[in-house]
Amino acid sequence: AARLMKKHNGHAGTDVTGFGILGHARNLAEFQNEDVEFVIHTLPILAGFAEFTRKLAEAGGRNFKITSGTAAETSGGLLIAMGAENATRFVEEMRGEGGVAWIIGDVVEGKKTARIVEEPKIIDVSY
Repeated sequence: AARLMKKHNGHAGTDVTGFGILGHARNLAEFQNEDVEFVIHTLPILAGFAEFTRKLAEAGGRNFKITSGTAAETSGGLLIAMGAENATRFVEEMRGEGGVAWIIGDVVEGKKTARIVEEPKIIDVSY
């Protein structure tokens, strides 16, 4: 990932762990040179887990907040920021080398923060 990130002019990257994807996206946005906002429209989640956590919360169980981006994932992968003109090729090359990658959002003008759209697309990731 690091080699491809350099090749495709990645601006920033972090592992997604204890702060959840939204917390890490906010941290990245806060330290960008420009006033930007990360808008997350897609969430890759282990297959069936989003539905399971929704049903669990509805039944009065623990709410993992997985679709709010605040779940404390461990080994959640990498969150990489790069220009849109390079992102598609980066994903193609990662997949071509046997890795997994998705474009999960956009960087727009903003106030150095991040958010998840109201109804993000869920990608069921096989395991």
